[in-house]
Amino acid sequence: MRVKKSKPYRIALIGQPNSGKSTVFNNLAGYKTLTGNFPGTTVSYTISTTRFWGEEIELIDLPGIYSLSYTDITEKVARDFLLKERVDVVIDVADASVLSRSLELTLQLLELGIPLVLCLNMIDEARRKGLEIDYLKLSQILGIPVIPTTAVRGIGIGELMRAATKRAQPRGIPLRFHKDIEEAIEEVEKTLSQDLLERLKLPSRFLAIRLLEGEAEFVDIVKQFPNGEKILKTVREISEEIERSHGVPVSVVLSSERHALSLNIFEQVARLLHPPEERIDDILDRYIMHPIVGYLLLLFVLGTFFLFIFTLGNLISGYVLLPFNKLKDILSPLSGKNVVFSLLGGIVDGISGGLGIVIPYLLPLLFLLSLLEDIGYLPRVAYLLDGFFHRMGLHGSSVIPFIMGYGCNVPALMATRVLESPFDRLLAGLLITFIPCSARSVVILALVGAYLGPLYAFSLYLFNLIVIALLGKTLRGLATFPLEAFIMDIPTYKLPPLRQVWKKTYFRLYEFLIFAWPLIIIASVIMGFLSFYKVDNILNALLSPLTVGALGLPRAVGVTLFFGIFRKELTLILLVDALGTTHITTVLSPLQILVFTVFVLFYIPCVSYIVAMWRELGGRYTLVAVILSLFVATLLASLVRSLGLLFV
Repeated sequence: MRVKKSKPYRIALIGQPNSGKSTVFNNLAGYKTLTGNFPGTTVSYTISTTRFWGEEIELIDLPGIYSLSYTDITEKVARDFLLKERVDVVIDVADASVLSRSLELTLQLLELGIPLVLCLNMIDEARRKGLEIDYLKLSQILGIPVIPTTAVRGIGIGELMRAATKRAQPRGIPLRFHKDIEEAIEEVEKTLSQDLLERLKLPSRFLAIRLLEGEAEFVDIVKQFPNGEKILKTVREISEEIERSHGVPVSVVLSSERHALSLNIFEQVARLLHPPEERIDDILDRYIMHPIVGYLLLLFVLGTFFLFIFTLGNLISGYVLLPFNKLKDILSPLSGKNVVFSLLGGIVDGISGGLGIVIPYLLPLLFLLSLLEDIGYLPRVAYLLDGFFHRMGLHGSSVIPFIMGYGCNVPALMATRVLESPFDRLLAGLLITFIPCSARSVVILALVGAYLGPLYAFSLYLFNLIVIALLGKTLRGLATFPLEAFIMDIPTYKLPPLRQVWKKTYFRLYEFLIFAWPLIIIASVIMGFLSFYKVDNILNALLSPLTVGALGLPRAVGVTLFFGIFRKELTLILLVDALGTTHITTVLSPLQILVFTVFVLFYIPCVSYIVAMWRELGGRYTLVAVILSLFVATLLASLVRSLGLLFV
């Protein structure tokens, strides 16, 4: 007889940005985590299955939000998850150092009527500010467990889990607004039938507030029920009366009510023991966010950042590729004689490409990015670069996925999920297509850097940034809606445990390992198959109008550009074979080397990025990106050729 396996106890973590929610999750989660998208969106969540005291626990790290009101897609999907998915308890992670602001989300969670535990995180930062919080009194007011923690040091995490895994969790006490607002809510609740509430599985107070705020999603649902129009007519009348008496929209009135309640609770449970101590953050920010010194420090940090990545990457890559190169030397003579050896060579190329070219650069890049992010430096970089990114039609928060793009465009594209606006995610995804990843950087450094000098290589990076900025400004100009205001919390500086940084690095690297790397191997096998049957001659003939006509390059380089779509470093690897010599300067002039590299820098992204973009942004925009990149690459490479011929 088969025993039916019980479902794991499910805990969802939610909180405002920079509350330390992900730090709490990383303390609780093991290495077996999965990152996925909410259905129909690019908004992601992280899930981990672990065990506490012999019981299987499923942890879900929901995206950071400020409110449950539907102002952007992130807030909607987080709220929908809590309403529609099975959740045994929700942990609300709040920043204790800004308790009055943090409680506004807590008050909305209480309206949902779900089992709730309040994690009062960063309690050490609150004490440094001179605040003493009576969390037992706060627990009595809210009617839920309140656990103080300092997640970055692991303090209070065990007690938090003990509170969260208790059965029969309290659902809290929804706090009351001013009399006239409460009367309005109660009047709407009376119009909601029990049948309607049971079918929607929503608390009457929560639905009444959503209808008063006029949220289209709930209005459309109620409209479909019997007497729905009558209910909505009553709601509109009540809303209009509130707006007449207060002089502002209902949503503003309710937001103000929550704000006032949060301040009132804060005054009841917190007291100032001493003036805030001067923080090291304040001293550092005088320089790090200075309008002149800040940019100089940023250049130093980024310079050191990339120098470390490329130095370490080159060192690791050299050692890792050595045995693969020896293996390829053995397989190369056999590949032309037997298709099996040709396909085997493709597998070796795919494995060595991921292990010896991408990962040596990607791993230190992701580690340093995670370190800078957890320390608190990246939000300050976003603040400094906000003006520059505004000029290209994006926010300063886009700097994080852009920096990741220099390692690999695929995780950079996935990182655009942190951008709130759908158009910002689309624009960033299109522009990331043009960022030189580590594979393209190999071409730049090994061709232009080696044969024309480091100054030319540096100039190409600068030229690339200018082109991306102009493209961003042009594409933003085509949009029919304005750029929204950029609001970002600047967190305090923290010294994260290396274990936490490594976990975050592993989570991000895991997506490349299970998604992008298999595509590289498959593409390499296809390439080996095509090479065996001499399709390269056909490809060179088909591409000659571009290579010979537009770019003024030898006909033989056509196949290298074609296979470069699979992996950009293949344009360099196959160039030697296509030209028949390792002495490239005997076949290509300095101008041709420059033209070739400019084209590779901008043209069609690799297959893994195309597939990732198709998944993230859809087929239409992926096609736009491919066509746009090919057009820009051809235009700029032809322009470089024309200018070169003019001045030679």
